[in-house]
Amino acid sequence: MDAVNTSHSHKRLNLSAIICQSYSKIQRHPSYKYLILLLGLPVHLIVLLVYLSKKKNDSYTSILIEMKKALLLSGYKEELVLEYKEQIVRKQAFFGEKANEKDSDKLAEQWAEEQFQKTLVEKTKLKLEQLGENRITFEDTFQSLVSHPLFLVITFIPGLPMYLIILLYSNAYLKYIFDRLIMSLFVIIGVVFLVFTILHLSPFNPAANILGETATKEQIAAFNHLHGLDQSYFSQLWNALKGIATFDLGTSFTGNEDVASSIARKFPITLTLAVISLVMAIFIAIPVGIISATKPNSFLDYTFMFIALIGLSIPNFWQGLIFILNFSIKLKWLPATFSPENWLSIIMPAVVLGTALTASIARMMRSSTLEVINEDYIITAKAKGLSQQQVLWKHAVGNAMIPVITVIGLLFGGMLGGAAVTEKVFNISGIGSYIVDKQFIPDIPSILGGVVYIAITISLVNLFIDILYAFFDPRIRSKMKQY
Repeated sequence: MDAVNTSHSHKRLNLSAIICQSYSKIQRHPSYKYLILLLGLPVHLIVLLVYLSKKKNDSYTSILIEMKKALLLSGYKEELVLEYKEQIVRKQAFFGEKANEKDSDKLAEQWAEEQFQKTLVEKTKLKLEQLGENRITFEDTFQSLVSHPLFLVITFIPGLPMYLIILLYSNAYLKYIFDRLIMSLFVIIGVVFLVFTILHLSPFNPAANILGETATKEQIAAFNHLHGLDQSYFSQLWNALKGIATFDLGTSFTGNEDVASSIARKFPITLTLAVISLVMAIFIAIPVGIISATKPNSFLDYTFMFIALIGLSIPNFWQGLIFILNFSIKLKWLPATFSPENWLSIIMPAVVLGTALTASIARMMRSSTLEVINEDYIITAKAKGLSQQQVLWKHAVGNAMIPVITVIGLLFGGMLGGAAVTEKVFNISGIGSYIVDKQFIPDIPSILGGVVYIAITISLVNLFIDILYAFFDPRIRSKMKQY
């Protein structure tokens, strides 16, 4: 039993120490500082009352006043003013500058005040140490209270959000992920604002486009009122942001269909197509890039890079039509259009969408590996007697992957947004073709919903890419732990 009690005691102490340490670090970061102040407002009110009670017995203020009087009586500030004024005059004379007595006096006074306050604080702290006392601060009060398990138990429920943020901050990896998620949230809000503004300013008239030329003014007014298009720009923008925040994307202008349901049906196939293309590109391009880099200017290198250049140059729609003509119509190997029931029907769209991606990654992997294998640490590894394979896989490839990961993340986002052409060619009812069809109306709720889905996916992919950076680059891991 004693051992169990000791174990629980250590856990409480460790938890208190972690909270105190993280709280102290958070005070140096204004964004987190104000966040935990807001989330833990009930707890901070209790701490404030205890702090004000303790501060009555704090001798720091009285010693500070005494020290200030002593320094002023000793003429310390006047000495500082004269010293700094002499420095300014000598500096002006050295550089041949025209002396301005008024400005010189003002600058000397400013410098003297800064040094005076610094000296005052130092002497006050020294006097407190001699008396065996410490200055009572709000931060110290919080830490002393948190050190008591009873305080943690009492404030656990009202302070739960604050404690969770503090504990999250104590873990470098969780903090890194949380920061990226917050940044992604602002990116999504920015995307919604930008897309909505462009659609709002576009010359297209949704009511006239949907109702047709024969529509009367009363019908157009009724349509605009029904969908809120007669409201001000800020009211419409606020409704759009509020709808996205509450996962209520509204109904589309055409067909009166629920936007969230429509996107939920169409987005998975686009995402599946992009993921299959990405996996195919990685498994083909990474080995090809490494082989080309290890055998530069060889037949294999020229062949692979020539094929990659062709892959970059071929337009998606033309490649798709050629694939349909050859593999569907002539050879009858694969279906010409996509069908969810037939897994073979996704092969050609995935290859077409992934061709340019494969070519880009292969070229990037080659140039990155070539750059790395000529670095000093690679030459040192070879000099130590490591084999070519050990040097390549243990030292070169990991470092060469860092810029390649960046390219993969950027291109994957482009694939999601640019899949519309491939989807049209192979008759795929995905999110890309959905947005393209809706933009000429423009169907604002449908376009905003589709763009937000893509923006969220790209943000999550970028978060995953950032985590991969930390996995491949130890320098990033060390920086994460410093903050």
